[in-house]
This record gives sequence, structure tokens and C-alpha cells, in this order.
Amino acid sequence: MGQTDAGMKNEMFREEEMDDDDESPSERQIVVGICAMTKKSKSKPMTQILERLCKFDYIDMVIFPEEVILEEPVEKWPLCDCLISFHSKGFPLDKAVEYAKLRNPLLINDLNMQYFIQDRREVYRILQEEGIDLPRYAVLNRDPDNPEECNLVEGEDQVEVNGEVFHKPFVEKPVCAEDHNVYIYYPTSAGGGSQRLFRKIGSRSSVYSPESSVRKTGSYIYEEFMPTDGTDVKVYTVGPDYAHAEARKSPALDGKVERDSEGKEIRYPVMLTAMEKLVARKVCLAFKQTVCGFDLLRANGHSFVCDVNGFSFVKNSMKYYDDCAKVLGNMVMRELAPQLHIPWSIPMEAEDIPIVPTTSGTMMELRCVIAIIRHGDRTPKQKMKMEVRHPLFFELFEKYGGYKTGKLKLKKPKQLQEVLDIARLLLVELGQHTDCEIEEKKSKLEQLKTVLEMYGHFSGINRKVQLTYLRNGKPKASSEEEDSKKDGPSLLLVLKWGGELTPAGRVQAEELGRAFRCMYPGGQAGNRRSLGCDSPIDFGDYAGFPGCGLLRLHSTYRHDLKIYASDEGRVQMTAAAFAKGLLALEGELTPILVQMVKSANMNGLLDSDSDSLTDCQQKVKARLHEIMQKDQDFTEEDYQKLAPTGSPSLVNSMKVIENPVKTCDKVYALIQSLTSQIRKRLEDPKSADLQLYHSETLELMLQRWSKLERDFRMKNGRYDISKIPDIYDCIKYDLQHNASLDLEDTRELFRLSRALADIVIPQEYGINRAEKLDIAQAYCVPLMKKIQLDLQRTHEDEAVNKLHPLYSRGVMSPGRHVRTRLYFTSESHVHSLLSIFRYGGLLNEEKDQQWKQAMDYLSAVTELNYMTQIVIMLYEDNNKDPSSEERFHVELHFSPGVKGCEDEETIPLGFGFRPASSENEDKKPNQGSLEDLSQDEPDQALQISDPINIQRRSPMIRNRKTGSMEVLSETSPTHSTKGCTSHRLFISCSRQSPEIKPASGLELFSMPAVKRFSVSYARHPTNGFEGCSMVPSIYPLETLHNSLSLKQVDEFLNSVCESNSEVQAKTMKALSGLFASQSQISLYSPQQPLSSSGSEASLRPPSQPLWHGSIPSSAVSSAGPSSPITESSGLNFSFSE
Repeated sequence: MGQTDAGMKNEMFREEEMDDDDESPSERQIVVGICAMTKKSKSKPMTQILERLCKFDYIDMVIFPEEVILEEPVEKWPLCDCLISFHSKGFPLDKAVEYAKLRNPLLINDLNMQYFIQDRREVYRILQEEGIDLPRYAVLNRDPDNPEECNLVEGEDQVEVNGEVFHKPFVEKPVCAEDHNVYIYYPTSAGGGSQRLFRKIGSRSSVYSPESSVRKTGSYIYEEFMPTDGTDVKVYTVGPDYAHAEARKSPALDGKVERDSEGKEIRYPVMLTAMEKLVARKVCLAFKQTVCGFDLLRANGHSFVCDVNGFSFVKNSMKYYDDCAKVLGNMVMRELAPQLHIPWSIPMEAEDIPIVPTTSGTMMELRCVIAIIRHGDRTPKQKMKMEVRHPLFFELFEKYGGYKTGKLKLKKPKQLQEVLDIARLLLVELGQHTDCEIEEKKSKLEQLKTVLEMYGHFSGINRKVQLTYLRNGKPKASSEEEDSKKDGPSLLLVLKWGGELTPAGRVQAEELGRAFRCMYPGGQAGNRRSLGCDSPIDFGDYAGFPGCGLLRLHSTYRHDLKIYASDEGRVQMTAAAFAKGLLALEGELTPILVQMVKSANMNGLLDSDSDSLTDCQQKVKARLHEIMQKDQDFTEEDYQKLAPTGSPSLVNSMKVIENPVKTCDKVYALIQSLTSQIRKRLEDPKSADLQLYHSETLELMLQRWSKLERDFRMKNGRYDISKIPDIYDCIKYDLQHNASLDLEDTRELFRLSRALADIVIPQEYGINRAEKLDIAQAYCVPLMKKIQLDLQRTHEDEAVNKLHPLYSRGVMSPGRHVRTRLYFTSESHVHSLLSIFRYGGLLNEEKDQQWKQAMDYLSAVTELNYMTQIVIMLYEDNNKDPSSEERFHVELHFSPGVKGCEDEETIPLGFGFRPASSENEDKKPNQGSLEDLSQDEPDQALQISDPINIQRRSPMIRNRKTGSMEVLSETSPTHSTKGCTSHRLFISCSRQSPEIKPASGLELFSMPAVKRFSVSYARHPTNGFEGCSMVPSIYPLETLHNSLSLKQVDEFLNSVCESNSEVQAKTMKALSGLFASQSQISLYSPQQPLSSSGSEASLRPPSQPLWHGSIPSSAVSSAGPSSPITESSGLNFSFSE
């Protein structure tokens, strides 16, 4: 029964009562007065509630006219027994207080406390006295006559107020509660600037500004910024025991207000936890406001109150109007009926009957999505090394504590400015006297100065300087260093720049985010009514486009999403752009980055300390160099040495190369030709100041290439193989983005350097299986452990964001969550993770035909390009016994990322996304999309006339590619009651039946090589952008395996993580960094139940298998209680628990 029906029944019920009692109107009536500005007293919520209050037999209403309130003395105001009066703009609160003294009515909302509510300082003081959690804050009071005199010290990335330091991001709120100009300041590492919030104007509630310094006039409260996953919770109390809560998009995220078809801001009902209900009670009583609205921030597993608004009603909720009138009416009657001798007894109400949806048919429910994604397209990474000995550099090294570890990373604008100042100073001195004592080479200093002066401003995302202490000076290594004569200590200065996400990279990430939505239930668009426009919530902008199932999950707090990124700018920006596409946000990436992306530089979860290569890697690199230095054609022996796994991608590249040294000679000659072409262009006045892609100049492009030319061929005439990836990187970039220059032979350079790179890059991660595994473990055991926790913890946890059952019709189990964990990282982690899945022994290729095909497909993939994805999806079959292995089902998917420049002919064939059998496709048009939110009534989503028989299914016969991640164009008539069409995305719950005989299985698998129908993300219905601005499209996901059990995966992860003891110690370090705040728990004995600190955890008897029972979530999403693994570092990645 919908809310409106409930409301109408209640009204009919009350009307009948009234008809019975109408004969005896002799009793005295209770008069309730409404004293407020007309805009408020005549508003729709007020009118709806008063209409319902009138249904109480003994209650009459009187609304004080605005002119009476403003013009007349209080003696002439109407009389009443009970007063509902509240302040808003222009309301004479003093007169209302005077009237209450004169007539002494029952006050629903205390009037004197309303003076305090207008001052944020008083609000915070009262909250603090009541022991309610609020953000850490400090008050800055300024005297309007001399605003300079105040206790504010502003730093670049922090402010100090009365001795309290607030690091950015922080919030600055005017002390007057009526002033809505709240500013949020962002750290330079995220791009700086500020978000300016204001009272909603049309569809905007905030705007991003590049201004980074705080306001200099007026008094403010400064407080810590709370990372809330981009949603605010508004709570509305009616008395201490009733609270209605709803979520809306945080105004700080992108400032766009979501509105429904009637132009109202979209909000979603939310269930409050027991703690939050207690907070609502405290707020209501402390401020003596029966009807009271306040704001909650759910962050890091806690709830903080950040604003108390006083009298306010929920808009457009019939259920709330009924409840509010009922509570207020009963309250008035309880207080006043006895005094006025009115016969009245408190009515007993039947509690709301909980709605229990049932499931039918074998439909599996999506529970968890884990994706590891490489960053998007970037500018070429560049670095320059120089040895420095000037005292100024040593002073700088000491100033920032370099001597503690012997290493120093400088990324902050202030630090980079200091390095630039030193460089300028030394160059000036060098200019004045040529014979002075300055050791540093002039050319290097000039390059240092040029790079630091790029862009005209510093932002910590695109440059860094590393200093390393060398006790006896630097040993000579590459062509760069001439003979250095001096002994004694020196510093090695490494300047790194470039490697930023390009505009194309942003578009790729955002598109992928948008396409990613379609993996979620209800992600298949559908017609407008399918999105529940007759449900309590109208979806406004969300309605009728693909992926709104996810948006709805997210805003109702049933999507526990956490996004982690390593600490490199390009990775973080990719994550922010992806989040923007995934959650349909608008505007700048900085606010999204600060709120949605958790930096995961926790000792190697996503960062690899590239300087500390393992021994195994050093040996592999040495062997690789040795093989690639032979001036002869590759022999059979070389093929054995270099490609022991027999991977086709390697073998093909070796065939292209034939003789590695000759190929390097060709590459070197092509680079020389390229640099001379660029020099010629520079001499030509027409093209000298040509603007290249992403504001690069020809000058900078020449620097890039001539540095590669110098470094690739060493003094002894041999080639530095480690430069091959950089050469490939540069040519790939220029071919894509600077093709307009029409330089000669670039294609040939691309072809040869690509062949070399296809050998060097993957083989740097190990040549034979054992090495690949060993190196992979060194990189990603911490990440594997985290993935294991993510999969284990998907089982329920008491208090995490539950959706109010009344609003979740059509959701298979409303208390359930989907959990999403997205890990953005660099190439090394993606290579390593894939190696672990390929060589770690997850499945036996001999025995498992599907896995063998997946392995063949992977070994044919030449490059893990930008936006490569590895996706793990966990499903639950609610019809299976909770302790059975078949209850949880895991799928593994992969995409090699962005399409390369000349890929079309050579791409390996995969088997599509979630392949299904063709016979079933034709017979069963709607195989149910797991948790089908696109039909909103449970009966509609689940009544599929003939039961789906998942068991009889021949694996993987497909004559065309069904369902790469996009919506298929065919819409099939479904068996749903309303006959609406649903787009099929998840073709089936693909599980192979155990009955299939191996023989028939093998025949089925040998499928003809058909021209496959591959649809890229770029052809996704929400955009039409392929080709524009040369943004290459991304390969669709390919399913590697779709019938793993959770137990298999769990045991596999255990064995991989524990086979390496040195790595184990590293992992403990990383994970303890991750969970530093909570009690330490051995993550290596998963049988030990973890208790959740916020709820009664269900502890499993150790005898039960690990994948059974409920384990608290590993990273509680913004609403839940903190579990032992709530990351204190503000690291919060969430998919629904």
C-alpha cells in the first residue's frame, strides 16, 4: 500500500469518527494559533498538516494574519490555547515573545530559544553542551570597526584560528545562521580554489571559484570538512520520539540541484540508525523545538550535526503530513484536554505492517562490484636528474627533514617555489662570473627553471622534486653525466613533470563511469513509468536514461561506494572524472575529488615505490637487457628465454623485430629524423609559436624528443632498453594528439617502438611464470588482501544505510546493499594483478575449457592501455542454502582499455560480456536482470510466466557478441504485467550446469571465428562522441570466467597472499596503516570473527566455513557504524554492504 493510500484511509477513518460525534458540540474547543509570516503559514506543507489537524474533533485553527502580526499590538492579537509560532525573515520575534508572556499558551516551539538558533555560535555551544557529535570547529570573532585585529593566521593550505589549525579542506560559515554564504576551501594538491554555497537559486546551490584565500571581513566559524560521499541527510523531528529523514545531493559536490518533473528538489527517504534517533531526540529537547529540522553529515561511520534550522516541515510526503498531524494533535490533546475537561484517551495505533517482498525464479542478486582501473590518457612522463652540491640545496634538504630518511619529496607549491628561487639565484650568479664556485651545470639549472615556471602557477598535481642524499657523490651511470671531479657528499635532485591526465583522459574516464552504471540492476533505461513515476519518489533528471538504477541505489544509501586512488595526480583525477560520470555529476573535478576519492597511499595498496625494485625485478631487467643487446636475429633459444610462456603477443612482436639491435638502430635514426624535423619547424616563423595539444609548444616537444635521443643511445654505443617504454609513450601521444603536425615516418617509429615496448613492458614484470608471480606479489598482495576483505564483508551488517521499506517496492530485498569498491592505479598494479589471476593457479586450464579460452585471449592482448579494467562481480542466489557453496557466485571480467592507434585488425577475440547460450536467448526474452529495478512493483519484476530454468544451459554458444557493456538495441517483449519493454543487458545468470558432459562441452567451445559485433563504450546511448577531439573509445568488458564460487576465489586469494612471507610483512604494514584507528586484528586468520564496534556483530562459530554467515563490512559506508576496519585516514571506498 502506497503512502497516499494510507493517508486517504486514515482520513476516511477519521471522518467517520467525526460524523458519529457531531451531535454534541457543547464541549469547549481547543484553539491552536498559527503565528508566522504568510509565506510560511500558507505554505503547502502547513496547509496539508492543518487540514489534517482539523480532523481532531476538539481542535480548531486560527491563523494570525500577517498585517495583524506586523501592525497591531499583541493585546489585539487573536486568543489561543496553543501557539505554533516561529521566526523567518521579517518576523517580529520580540512581539511573539511578548504575546506568549501575556497569554501564556502552550508553546509547540519555544520562542526564546529561537534567538539562539539565529546564531551559529550559540547553536554549536548548545550542541556541545548536550554531548552531540559535531565537526571540530573554532570561532573567529571580528570587530567590524577594525577587522585586521583578529586571531587568524592564514597559510597556504591551512588556517590557524585562536591557535587551532585547520588543514584544507575546511569550511567557513558566517556566524549569522540566516547568512547562507558558506565557503569550502580545497587543498592545492586537489587543485585549490573554493566552493561557494548559497541559498538555492533556480537549479544552483553552489559555484566553484578559483579564489583560495579566506574572507577578510566578518565573523566566521571554521570547521573541519567531513567527507560524506556526496550526500547530506536532513532530519525533521516532530517531538522527541518522531523523526523523518531524507537524503539529498550535497550542495558542495557540483552545485547542481536535482529537481523532479514538478521542479522540486529530489530527496530520498533514509532510515536513521539508533544513535541518530537519539541525536534527533537530544536536538529536539535541547532547543525546545517540537518541530525542528537539522542537518546530519554521515562520515567515517559517525554522524555529525552541522546545522540546526528550527521550525521546518518535510515537503511533499503524505506519510509525513499524516504522522506530523497525528503527533501534534495527540500532543495538544494530551496537554490540554485534562485542563479543559475534554474526554479524550490516547489512541492505540496498529504499527505499520512491514512489507516483505518475496523472490521467485532463480534470479541472482548483485551484491558487490570490485574494479581495478588504470588511469586515463596522460601527457608523456618526463624526468631530469642532476647532482647538486650548493649549500642552499642542503639547507632546503635539512629544512624539510630530509636527513631522517635520506630522501625528500617536494610537491607543495611553497616548496617548489623555494627550489625555483634557488635555481634563479644560481643562474644569476653564473651569469655574472663564469669562474665562480657553482658546481651545478648551467643547462640543467636552466631546464629546472623552465619546468618549474611552466603553467605560470604551481599546483601540486603536475610536478615534483625528489632529493636523495649521496654520501660520496654519485656514481656515473648514463650519458647525462659528464665526469664529476668532486668527492664528498652531494644531493641527487630528480625533477619529474608531465604525466598529467589530458582532456581526452578525462573524457575517457567520465564515459567509462557512465557506461559502468549499466552493470547495475535497473541499468537498462526503459520507459518513463518503469522508473517509478507513480512511486513516492519522482526521479526527475534520472528518469528514463540508462544507469539510473545505480543512481537510485546510490542516493538511497543502499549503494556503498568507495573510490580509492593512488597519490598520483593523474590517477586521482581519473578517479574523480569516473565518479563524475558514474554518479551523473556536473562541473569541476576538484570538489568531486575532495569528497568522493580517498587517497590510498597506505604503504603500497595502490602505489608502488618504483625506486625500491625487488631483487627479482633487478635480475629480470638485467636478463632482458642482455637478450635485447644481441646484434643478431632472435634464435629459437631466444624465443625460449624471452617468451617461455609462449604468449602470442610476445611471439608476434619478436617476429616484427627480428634483430633487436638493428631495430633499435632504426628507432634511433627515426628519432633523429623527428628532432631535426621539429628543429626545422621551429626555424620557420609561421609555425614557431604553434600551440600543440594541451598547451605544449614545439620548443617543449623538441626538449622531450632530444632528451630521449641523448639517453637512448649511450656513450658506449649500446642502447638503454629502459628508455623504450618512454619512446613508445611519446610517439603514441604525438600520433594521437599532435597528428596535425604531419611529421614524416611517425607511423614507422610507432610500429617499431610498439613492437619493442610489447616485449619490454610486460617482461619487466617477470619473464617466466615464477618470476611473474613473484614480482606481482611484491606489488599487489596488500590490494589482494583488501579485495578479499571486500568480498567477505558483503554479508550484512546491522546499521549500514538501510532504505525505508515503504520506498523500496520492487527491490528484491530492501535492506540489501550493493557494495562498490573502485581502485584506480597505475600500469604496474594492473599488470601484477592480472599476472596473479593468470599464473596464481585460480583454475586449471586443462580441466576448465572456459578458463583456457580466457587465458588464450589474455596472452593475445598486447598492451594494458589507459583505462584497462579488471572487474570482479559477486552475486548471491537467495534460493540456495546460506551455507552452501552455490549461494555466492563470482564472475571475473577484463577490458584492455582504450583502443590503440592502429588496433582494429589485430585485436584478439574474447567471448563478450556475460555470454549466454543462443537457444535460451531466443526462447526466454527476459532473463531477469538480477535485481530488476527497472520495473518498480515486485509483482511486475518477478512474475515471469514460465520459470527460468538456469540449470539446462549449454555454456557459451554465441553467434554474435551479446551484451558488451552497452544496452542492446533489441527490446524484447517481457512477461511483465504492464507489458512494458525492458532492454536486456544481463542476458542471464550464467551458471554452467553440472550435468553437461565434458565431451559435449568441448565441441561447443570450438566455435568458428565469426566477425564479432563489438560495441565500444563510446557508442553508449548517452553520448555520440567517438572521434571528436580524437578520444579513442574503450574496449568493452570481456568475461574471463562466469561460474566461480566465492569459496574458490577466497581460497585462491588466501594461497596467493600467504605464499610469500616477505610480502606478508609488507601487507601487515599496509593493512595496519589502513586500519590504524581500530584494535588490531589478525587479517591472516579470517576464521576469527570480526566484531563490529557499532552493532551487535553476529559472531560465527569457528567451525562454519568462512564464506558463510555475516561478517561486518570492511569499510563501512558513510552511514554505518565503524567496524574494525574503518579507515581512519579518511579512506572510504564504498559499494553497498
